[in-house]
Amino acid sequence: MRSSLAGGREFTDTPTVTRVQTGLDRVAAGDRAALASLRGRKLGLLSHPAAVDHRLRHAHAVLRDAGCDVRALFGPEHGYGGEAQDMIAIGSEQARAGLAVHSLYGEREEDLYPRREWLSGLDAVVVDLQDVGSRYYTFVWTAVCMLRRAAPLGVQVIVLDRPNPLGGVHVEGGPQRPGYRSFVGLHDVAVRHGMTIAELCRLAVEADGLDPQCLQIVPMLGYARELEFEQTGLPWVLPSPNMPTPDTARVYPGGCLIEGTLMSEGRGTTRPFEIWGAPYLDGAELARRVVADGALLRALTFTPQFQKHARQRCGGVQVHVTDPQRFRSYALYLRLIAEARALAGDAMAWRTESYEFVSDRPAIDLLTGGPEFRTLVDAGGTLDDLLHDDARAAAEFAQRRRAFLLYP
Repeated sequence: MRSSLAGGREFTDTPTVTRVQTGLDRVAAGDRAALASLRGRKLGLLSHPAAVDHRLRHAHAVLRDAGCDVRALFGPEHGYGGEAQDMIAIGSEQARAGLAVHSLYGEREEDLYPRREWLSGLDAVVVDLQDVGSRYYTFVWTAVCMLRRAAPLGVQVIVLDRPNPLGGVHVEGGPQRPGYRSFVGLHDVAVRHGMTIAELCRLAVEADGLDPQCLQIVPMLGYARELEFEQTGLPWVLPSPNMPTPDTARVYPGGCLIEGTLMSEGRGTTRPFEIWGAPYLDGAELARRVVADGALLRALTFTPQFQKHARQRCGGVQVHVTDPQRFRSYALYLRLIAEARALAGDAMAWRTESYEFVSDRPAIDLLTGGPEFRTLVDAGGTLDDLLHDDARAAAEFAQRRRAFLLYP
């Protein structure tokens, strides 16, 4: 018997749903172990709209109802309310529930860190952020910036952990090469890292030489690394404006690479990163040239409503994931971009303007972790050796991360 799920994916058997309790769900349930580090302390909360319990109650409301004393709110990229588009500087937001909302995403790199005075008087900052499992997604790095600034001040960071929507088994895309760290990768980790936000914070504490006591974790209950998001029993709330579904997260390790080009990544459509292209691109020919393991490529035309090629008719493809266990987004999109260049020539150009506070290296180099892919595509070379080396580097990272994993 076959069954189909939203997004057009089919499975031989219906996935078994496991009721996972996030760190926040444990707080909501009155779990004494979860509440022990929260009650009786003056808290900040770094969060966004996707930080909800299984009843869709936001973290702030859950903490308040559990008797926790939240004194300040912090918002990552896109804002505490989640309404801002990517790379839009956010100033101080209006007070919510009588509390100041401090932005951790402004016009300068320094704005990624909380100011000393914002942490003054706090005992701890609770971090509840839904990550999507790709190195470039900035929420985990906002948590790392909080750790770096809070630890020397004696302010503890308490992470309420959440699932990685891509699961925790498969790893793709090697870590950055020296000199290519940025806010889309403050530490050298694989593109699809297969870690939760708490596990990545553990890695960062060791890599930054911070006191291990600066980080406390409320781990999930019932979570296993092989679970897809739909199997967790948790509701999906888009963590940023262009991450509408778990399928979007599945393609994002490769789909975000389109940001390093002047092609549209489908912003202003209902399926960004799954849909992408440009006015000069022949989607049918592109789909014919590239074989996608675990996915189907469907040629289409679309009109982005903002950003690149806004309100222009574009040709391109939509990536439909059919088998998440076989699908490898990063390698697929590298091949797609290379073929787009072969088809369109110099019309398929790289993004050159500043990207995530870096202006001296192309965005595609920051995303892929070095200049190798860009220079190879510019020279018209084949990707086989690069993909082989990249897979080896990802496998090495998979071994290195084991010391920081929390779940079987």
